[in-house]
Amino acid sequence: DAILITDNQSGRIHMSTLAAGALLIDAGVDPIVQLSCRNRNRISLLSDLLGCLALGITSISLVRGDRVPDDFQPRPKAIMDVNATELIRIANIMKKDENIAAPGSFFLGGVVTAHAPKPGWPAKNITEKVDAGAQFVFTHTCLDLDILRTYMQRLGETKLLWNCHVVAGIVLLSSEEDARWVSKNRPNVIIPNDIITRLSKAKNPEKEGIEICAEQLQELSKIPSISGAHIIASEKLTNIPVAIAKSGILETNKTS
Repeated sequence: DAILITDNQSGRIHMSTLAAGALLIDAGVDPIVQLSCRNRNRISLLSDLLGCLALGITSISLVRGDRVPDDFQPRPKAIMDVNATELIRIANIMKKDENIAAPGSFFLGGVVTAHAPKPGWPAKNITEKVDAGAQFVFTHTCLDLDILRTYMQRLGETKLLWNCHVVAGIVLLSSEEDARWVSKNRPNVIIPNDIITRLSKAKNPEKEGIEICAEQLQELSKIPSISGAHIIASEKLTNIPVAIAKSGILETNKTS
């Protein structure tokens, strides 16, 4: 298990991911530190990668970064000196350089968007990331299991999963309003209307959200080639372990 520390998610200011990662390590928790290309040039990004090595942070997710919201004033300047795939390639070169890092010191990841590919889909985005050195990818939040199953089936046909783990992104919702906000404000998120309807009709939306999350975890555990789940919650993080326990997946893994 690990905790993903996002890099100024949704373009909003948060604590440095390296600082947060160091705090988690001190607390005995394994962090996955995210670094985004949005507001750093390559010197700054290389400096942060070296900082990760010095702090003992080995799991790193390298991403483009979310668009800064329009109400952020004065406007920060987007830099984008390198893109996410280029940054993965740079980190992979560092990982293999014995003068910089111990062999295998980085476990490198990225982000992809689950969708229902058309015939002849070349899987260009994830292929480029894997070729650059990505060992795992998170999917953006996708609660449409049919789309996710189709996506994973098509990925399996490409043989990319021989060299890369896929961690499915899901979200623990607490109300209809929460679901609509996430759909509107988080890029590349897929939340089917039937889930929003369930939350709107529920007498206890928070409890219903836990039930939905538990159901999603149960179904994800049945999809071949999915290595794990990345659970996001915009509210009430304490409901995450409740949903995991309710899903029963931990007990299933113990007996399998």
